[in-house]
Amino acid sequence: MRFLCPSPVLLMLLSGAAAASAPAGAAHTGPPEFLVQLTLLLGVSALAAYSSFRLRLIPIIGFLVAGVIAGPGALGLIRDPALITAASDVGVMLLLFTIGIEFSLERLSRIARLIFLGGGLQVGLTVLAVAGALLAFGVGAQNAVFTGCLIALSSTAIVMRVLGERGETNARTGQVSLGILIFQDLAVVLMVLLIPMLAGQGGGVGGVLLALAKAAGIIAFVLVAARRIVPPVMEVVARTCSAEIFLLTVVALCFGTASLTALAGVSLALGAFLAGLLVSESRYGAQAMGEILPLQILFSAAFFLSVGLQLDLGFLIRNLGLVLGAAALIALLKIAVSFVSVRLLGERTRTALPVAFQLAQVGEFSFVLATTGTALGLSFAGMGQQGSGVFIAATVLLMAFTPALGALAGRLTAHLPAPAPASGSGNGEQGTPGHEGESHGLPVAGRVIFAGYGPHARLAARALSRAGKPYSVITRSPDGASELQGRGAPVLIADYTRAGLLRELDIGSASALVIADDDTEMTERAVSVARTVAPQLTIITQATTSEGFQGLQALGAQHVLSAKKEIVAGILDLVTPPEVTRADIMRHLAEHPPVTLSATQRAECEHAEQNAGPITPESDVCLECVALGDTWVHLRVCMTCGHVGCCDSSKNRHATRHAHAQRHPIIRSAEPGETWAYCYEHGWTK
Repeated sequence: MRFLCPSPVLLMLLSGAAAASAPAGAAHTGPPEFLVQLTLLLGVSALAAYSSFRLRLIPIIGFLVAGVIAGPGALGLIRDPALITAASDVGVMLLLFTIGIEFSLERLSRIARLIFLGGGLQVGLTVLAVAGALLAFGVGAQNAVFTGCLIALSSTAIVMRVLGERGETNARTGQVSLGILIFQDLAVVLMVLLIPMLAGQGGGVGGVLLALAKAAGIIAFVLVAARRIVPPVMEVVARTCSAEIFLLTVVALCFGTASLTALAGVSLALGAFLAGLLVSESRYGAQAMGEILPLQILFSAAFFLSVGLQLDLGFLIRNLGLVLGAAALIALLKIAVSFVSVRLLGERTRTALPVAFQLAQVGEFSFVLATTGTALGLSFAGMGQQGSGVFIAATVLLMAFTPALGALAGRLTAHLPAPAPASGSGNGEQGTPGHEGESHGLPVAGRVIFAGYGPHARLAARALSRAGKPYSVITRSPDGASELQGRGAPVLIADYTRAGLLRELDIGSASALVIADDDTEMTERAVSVARTVAPQLTIITQATTSEGFQGLQALGAQHVLSAKKEIVAGILDLVTPPEVTRADIMRHLAEHPPVTLSATQRAECEHAEQNAGPITPESDVCLECVALGDTWVHLRVCMTCGHVGCCDSSKNRHATRHAHAQRHPIIRSAEPGETWAYCYEHGWTK
């Protein structure tokens, strides 16, 4: 039985949090306390998500409200702050990691102006506006600047989650919002150093410059690693074809990069975003997204719950007017400043308005700054101890109302005049460049989609090409992907058993889905998920036993091909145009027939007898040479598995390396007109 991939990672993450929260030497007379708290956390999260679904609200609101109700200020169900904090930190990192995967260094360079100019204007003007207003009311300069720093930050986690729920991450509003949020995360480095200086402590200007130099060095290293180190590592890991190894490597990369940036004083969230950029520079971004998404959803729920836990309902009720007034003033000021900042970038009102409303809340990192400043004697708006409670309550309320503010901005924007059609690549409403109707760069609509790219899929795909029928391929095989990319065929490296991926691809718009995986369990999962996502989609697959045939039909596959010699022809019968006759199909298949050993060759040794074929060559190229960008002299086919590799006269000798590594003793020439074979064990050639 195959274990679900997230299990080992999830256990390690939670056991770490448990170790931090469990008292040393405690006697276990019942379930561990951390397990009780973890069960409550998961139960409350599931109930909140279901309630949000029934009320047609986005889950964020449900998680925030559930955190308030379950927290110490209300029912007091969840009392372990260490566990909640650890889980919420992981949630923020995984959320920003997935956002980073969706980007690339090229796309990030295109929004550099939004980051540094837009973000600089928003943060700088907010601090100046808040500090100036408080100074006018007699608040001390130190507390005024401190409050400005707290209010200037917005919640990256909440804004990006809301944009994702609305499908606006890649829209112009999403790009501008992300640019400003990235600068805010960078600004946290300065603020962490500035706050002790405001309180009369810290290392002065020299300490600030040193910290900035460290941060710049770490970020520069990450950017270099994105091009030089990570892609080769991901290639090696992907070639293991182990989902467990791949997931563990991706999570280690995320946490490792975030920890490295944290050592330089940069936020964990920004480090996780940079880690996502590292993965996006390889070919495996979509696969990494599919593997990490279940963990991201789980731990993000913990983050939003943790925000709700910080609200003291008793304090809110006693100071309701003060809290609501503070929240309204913060929102109005941030909307005004953010709107002006985005307009100064040259963006249209249709972009500036929703961005301003999305950034109206206060960020999660402001909690960290507030804790640090309060310990050093600073206070929110110069209000002393009461200021801390007002700040927390107002911040939680603003976070909870972020989706509502976004919806309000949408209604206001709808009343604005429609923009003129864009004539170039200016600052219009367009998102990032791409192909209409394509996700992950893979065309799907009206095409045959191959899930898996084994020998049968290869032959069927080539026949489709000759018949003029377009197709695309989703595969987990780096070698198969390299072969397709070398031929210019559309291919995506990803796990096609992930429902989220199939929805993003709009798999239901395909003309047919051909699931050609040799792994029976993977085939069953793929059929089940595809049928759930696209009930009307034509699904074609294969089975080797009568039980498998019946099982796949029960899961929803309309066409299950069973006889080996009929699989390729059957696929082509079902997906080729009517004008392509069966004779045309068989003529193409005759050009790529299975190979066998002759009676004379079989008589040479027991290895030849056991590996006589027929065997279908997996390709008509050396896939490993294609992946390396190398050439070959001659090709050889493994008579055990169909692997095709280059000969010993070639630079890489992949056929021999495969034979030794897999202990497959017999190869045969794959060159046209040649039938000789060779046994590595006995050294004969015939």
